[in-house]
Formats: sequence, C-alpha cells, structure tokens
Amino acid sequence: MGNKSFKEYNISEEILKALNLLGYERPTEVQSEVIEVALRKKDLIVKSQTGSGKTAAYGIPICESLDIEQREPQALILTPTRELAVQVKEDITNIGRFKRVRCAAVFGKQPMAVQLRELKQRVHVIAGTPGRVMDHIKRGSIDLQKVQYLVIDEADKMLNMGFIDQVGEIIETLPESRATMLFSATMPEEIERLCSKYMKKPVSIQITPKKLVSERVDQDLYEVDKDHKFELLKKILYIENPDSCIIFCSTKENVDTLNEKMRAEKIYTRALHGGMEQKDRLELMKYFKRGEFRILVATDVAARGIDVTDLDLIINYDVPVENESYVHRIGRTARAGKSGKAVTFAAPYEKKYLNQVEEYIGYSIPRKAEPSGAEAEKAKVAFMEKEKRAPVIKKDKSEELNKEVTKVYINAGKKKKMRPGDIVGAITSIEGVSGEDIGIIDILDHVSYVDILNGKGDKVIKTLQKIGIKGKEVKVQRASK
Repeated sequence: MGNKSFKEYNISEEILKALNLLGYERPTEVQSEVIEVALRKKDLIVKSQTGSGKTAAYGIPICESLDIEQREPQALILTPTRELAVQVKEDITNIGRFKRVRCAAVFGKQPMAVQLRELKQRVHVIAGTPGRVMDHIKRGSIDLQKVQYLVIDEADKMLNMGFIDQVGEIIETLPESRATMLFSATMPEEIERLCSKYMKKPVSIQITPKKLVSERVDQDLYEVDKDHKFELLKKILYIENPDSCIIFCSTKENVDTLNEKMRAEKIYTRALHGGMEQKDRLELMKYFKRGEFRILVATDVAARGIDVTDLDLIINYDVPVENESYVHRIGRTARAGKSGKAVTFAAPYEKKYLNQVEEYIGYSIPRKAEPSGAEAEKAKVAFMEKEKRAPVIKKDKSEELNKEVTKVYINAGKKKKMRPGDIVGAITSIEGVSGEDIGIIDILDHVSYVDILNGKGDKVIKTLQKIGIKGKEVKVQRASK
C-alpha cells in the first residue's frame, strides 16, 4: 500500500464513497502510479503482477472521467477470458455505483440477444473478449466512436490465446484521440510491437518486483510418477487442510477425471473448464468465491481472471506447458499483501516443461520429500472433520456497498409504455427522496429495474406500492437478481 489517499487525486465524492464502502483504504502501488497518469489521459504500458489491484487502477480514472449523460460507450476494456470480463464489469459497476456508471460485459457462449438488449440501453463502459467485441462491431451493435479509453488487460494472455491480431483489428476501428492503457505481467516482443504501433509516447510503469513470483508465496515441488500423483495429492490436502484451494490440471479431461476421483474419496470438489456452459461457470465461480465449497479443480483458461479472497493453497497437479501460466496460477494466492502456498507435482515426462518454468522464473523450485503415510493419516482426521462442517460464507467486498443500494423490481416495462421519466417522477414525489437517490434504471420489455441509493430502498418500495406510477397500480418489490 502507498502513503497517499484516494482523496489526493481530486476524485469525486461519488467515487470516494464507493471506494470507502468497498474497503479500499489506500491505493496499492500500481494504483498510485496509474491513476494520476490515466486521469490526464496519457497512454500507459503497465507491467504488473496479477493481484496487484490493476482493475481499480484503470477503473477509478475511467469512472471519474465519464460523461454520464452520453449514451455511447466511452471506454472499452478488452480481456482474454469471459470470467475476467465479468469480473471487470462487477468492479467497474461497484466503483461507479453512486455516479450511475453502467458497464456491459460481452463475451462468447452467451446468447447474442441478451447482450444486444443490454447494449440498446445507455452503456458507458464495455468489457469484453476480442472475438465477441469484433462480432458486435461488425453487426453495428456497438458504436465506439466516442471511446476515450482503451484498456488491454492481461495482454500476455491475449497473445498466448491467439487474440493479438483481433486486438489490432479492434484498435483500427477506434478514434485516434483515445488514451490506451496496456496491462501485462510479462512483456513479450509481440506485445511491445503492438505498443509501438498503436500508442503515442506511452508512460511506462513497472510494478513487477525483481522476482516474477511474489516472495509471499511459499513454493514446493514434488517429483512424482504420474500414477502416484493422486495419492500424493490426498496427502498434501490432508496435511495442508486448506480453507480455499485451486487444483490446476492441463486439460478439461484431466479436470473431470480428477474431480470424479476426489468425489469417490468423499472429498467434495467442483470442476471448472472451458467445456462447460458459460452460465454454469459463472455460477460455480460465485459459489467458490463465497466459500460455499473449498476445493476447485480447474484448467488455466477457466481460472484466469479469478479474484478470490483468502485463497491459501494452489496445487499444480500438471506442470503448465506455458511458462507464464505458472506465474499466473500461483498468483491466485498471496493476493492483497497476504501469504499463500503453491505446490507443484512433476512427473518424469513433464521434466522439459519444469525446466522451462524454472529458467523463466530464474530459480529452482525447492524440492520436497513426500510426506509419510502415517503423517497424512494423522492429518486426515482434521481434514475430513472440516469437510463435514458447514461452510463459512465469505463476506463479499461489495456487501457494505449493497447495504446502501436496493435494486427494485417493477412489473411494467416498454410494452406498457414505461419510461425513465415516469419512474423518476414517481420516486422523487416521495417525501425525503430526491434524484440523488436514484441510480441506474433498466427498462426491459415487460419489467423494469431501478437502483435506489443511500439506504432509501425500503421507503421507496413501500410508497410506490401505495401510490403506483403514472396513476397506475404496479407490483414493486426487491429484485431477486
């Protein structure tokens, strides 16, 4: 954490209030370096490890600079994965909640109709994967001519996933007057070429410490035969007895096989990989982040961009094929100044990949001897007791924010000629409630949603149930979504 406070950047009260409720006490190092430059709309190249607080580093200046009355998007954030796009949308929405910032996430494997409906509303920020953003550009469903900020998030992963050419195509459609910010944990040559082609005198910021991996991550390596990995995994889990753990496998087949083996041992795990339906992946991640189960078995693609509080153990069941994946995997733990542990299993056939990883990070991962069976059996008792206990649900970082914001459901929409002005008029007619207490309004075909700010939700709901809107009785209640 830096010594500055967010107030020193002349940020509006609406943004400061949201940051306070979200628990942002002081800017992290990357936030201290980025916010000031981004507010001046300068191009930026930021080399920073995962977990350093980069989403808020660009999210705060973007939310601060937006013209809320403008209908067209003013910021485009490109992400390599759907999960990260959804995470970014959540973070931007939270930071900009009291300023009424609307952020839409667009990504593949979600019905286009859902996204088209959202994009027809006023949208200030779009977070999306390159493929789906390009689809919308070709359809003409997003107008990017008013974009002031372009963010390329996790650029090294974009490169590894083959998205860099698409990123270039998207940039070609944007106004030249924009500010471009690129964030990457590593800076391969192709990323540098992209920067030199599309950026104007960029400010370079390097937050990455001398070591690619945080010193707060305790790393262990076990050299083990492929057929013995599962027995070793059980021993490590029993002894470490984590509250929250991700086990990484290289393929979705390996994820599913390992998940079935764990279930057979009465160890409750859930599987996450790119072969799943998008809505199922998002729902599963929500449950994991809340702490409703403690062990997730996942592939790299599905787990990129996951921001989980207090993740204490990472296990590389398979050595990653890509060097950067090792850094990103174990960067899931030891976030926000906390410590964590990363354990890697390496079979003889994975020696080549292990050598490449160690050359990349610049040191040998400490080798460990396999724990004894007696040690593991002794620890198993406490592990299985924890398995049987009801989960301790984690406090969501937006919980305090949401106490002040109530999403209200109204059973009338466009088909009944409901307009934003009708809703605003009805709400502001309530004594003690003003326009300052009304957040984002979504009017769909048959229903409407409105955010009521400053803890006045219950009052608005009770009064609207009595007085209606436009002189008509409507069903008004807390929204379930």
